[in-house]
Amino acid sequence: MNKNGHLRQHDYFVTGTDTEIGKTLVSSALLHAMTQQGWRSAGMKPIAAGADLREGILHNDDVDSLLAASSVRAPLELVCPYLMQTPAAPHIVAQREHVTISLPHIRACYQQLTTQADAVVVEGVGGFCVPLTAQHDTADMAQQLGLPVILVVGLRLGCINHALLTAQAIAARGLRLAGWVANTVDPDMLYLADNIAALQMRLSAPLLGQIPRLDASPPDADVTMAQRAAAYIDVNLLK
Repeated sequence: MNKNGHLRQHDYFVTGTDTEIGKTLVSSALLHAMTQQGWRSAGMKPIAAGADLREGILHNDDVDSLLAASSVRAPLELVCPYLMQTPAAPHIVAQREHVTISLPHIRACYQQLTTQADAVVVEGVGGFCVPLTAQHDTADMAQQLGLPVILVVGLRLGCINHALLTAQAIAARGLRLAGWVANTVDPDMLYLADNIAALQMRLSAPLLGQIPRLDASPPDADVTMAQRAAAYIDVNLLK
């Protein structure tokens, strides 16, 4: 949504059924796919916990992936307003590292990104209801931004329940589920196709694509994993 309150057509908030289920992979793939549509794309991860100091600069793998996948080169302080070092729950790390997370500041950074890009993909942290402060959680952040939501479903045992509960939580916040992506976390999952079919019957949003388990060492080293994942996502299905 822009500063005048008008919903931007290509901006989305990406959440997941859990942590470590491929939100960054999908967010980066979406950015590549959007760039292929001719849109100036920018990724944003408002809060990242877990960073290494390299040559005097903090680096987080998720943030670096979004930066690499974006066609717009935005300042790090806009892409990730809150970059913390310890890889743990953000509300705990923020307290330990004396960081005060402000949702209005995150919204202001997002608004600045909208002036530079046609499409902004905002990746959440952890699942949809992860605490950020004593008062607010990731769902509050999504609600503050007011963007349509893309749900990443990590395909593994229990994913149906996790996906449906997350979809209910998204709807309870008055947010629209614009689409979902099935990401293969467990390649040995039994009845994988049946699980996807069950979710298609129950989620009121289109399946944007199913990403298989991708080899971390592809034959073509010049093609990133996010670029390969983009081939499995159809952004034209977003509604």
